[in-house]
Amino acid sequence: MPSHLPKTFSRPFLKLFHILEAILLVAITLSTIVAMLSEFIHVFTNKQILLTDILLMFIYLEVLAMVQQFITNGKIPVRYPIYIAIMAIARYITLGMKELDGIYVVWLAVAAFILAAATLIIRVGHHYWPYEEISDPSKRQSDD
Repeated sequence: MPSHLPKTFSRPFLKLFHILEAILLVAITLSTIVAMLSEFIHVFTNKQILLTDILLMFIYLEVLAMVQQFITNGKIPVRYPIYIAIMAIARYITLGMKELDGIYVVWLAVAAFILAAATLIIRVGHHYWPYEEISDPSKRQSDD
């Protein structure tokens, strides 16, 4: 739904939001790269690679993929945060396997399964019912 505000009023705010968006995207990218480098240093100093380290690196990779998708397409597909959530659950289970109650691990596995099923449903839905291209309203021909 388009805004009914005058363009002279809304244009400066849109520029400000685009600048703020760019700054935050750079900050997210740099923070993720620093965190990934920190994880590599941690692995190098310990001279041991654990499954939790690999899963954490996958989470960082998904964050970078989300930033790339947002810069490329101007939007983030819903499945990217779902992938991050699945990786986070897997990492949480792996980290606390000894301390977690069995039923709690089962509930976490059910949560990961629900997220995976949601991703599958979204992918199938996009295949059978793809988004229609939204045309420019100014170029539409009216029926008048």
